[in-house]
Amino acid sequence: MIIYPAIDLKDGKCVRLHKGDMASETIYNNNPAAQAMVWAQSGFSWIHIVDLNGAIEGKPVNANAVQSIIDAVDLPLQLGGGIRDLKQIETWLYAGVSRVILGTVAVKNPALVKEACLNFPGQIAIGADAYGDDIATEGWVEKSGRSVIDLIQEFEDDGLAAVIYTDINRDGTGEGLNMENTIKLAESISIPVIASGGVGSLKDVEAVKAADKVGIEGMIIGKALYDGRINPLEALRLAA
Repeated sequence: MIIYPAIDLKDGKCVRLHKGDMASETIYNNNPAAQAMVWAQSGFSWIHIVDLNGAIEGKPVNANAVQSIIDAVDLPLQLGGGIRDLKQIETWLYAGVSRVILGTVAVKNPALVKEACLNFPGQIAIGADAYGDDIATEGWVEKSGRSVIDLIQEFEDDGLAAVIYTDINRDGTGEGLNMENTIKLAESISIPVIASGGVGSLKDVEAVKAADKVGIEGMIIGKALYDGRINPLEALRLAA
């Protein structure tokens, strides 16, 4: 099981939000590259990066910060937030990102996702960010009316690397993952699922580890790592 420590970028800084509210930020590090090095030195094998401004504006905004992370660590990185066309996908993959996460375009331009999977096999993931089961787009501002399972099944045969399911109502709260919905999704598709949103303690790590048989291959941890509720070494030991 893979634990992905999160680096969420806003205005060039490493922040955490509460339930996706851009006005509720807590700044944890002014130097994202230094934060990436901390996670690398802690023993993590991947890093999860989101360009929060990019997700809202629909185009890369924190590109310099992302590039600084690429240059600083020798770890595979997955990147999402504002990536809306093939050129941007290609640019980031050639720059050194290992996996690109597509969210809004999966709802609004599914053909683009399918083309990206063909062009970059094994390097495309979908970010299924939802209010419960209702997929949200445009940086979590718009509700689509599409259910998570309904949307993801559309891409079942396209060779996606992963689906990241985030329950927005739990994100940044520490209330615990929505394991019920995450397991339901994993049981409905053959694509590996990454759990996200609301991780608050090692109990969440244990819950994801126990569900790996249904196809949950990893989890993203943000705030709980930053504020010390989860110790990296203990989390990695449980995940091994």
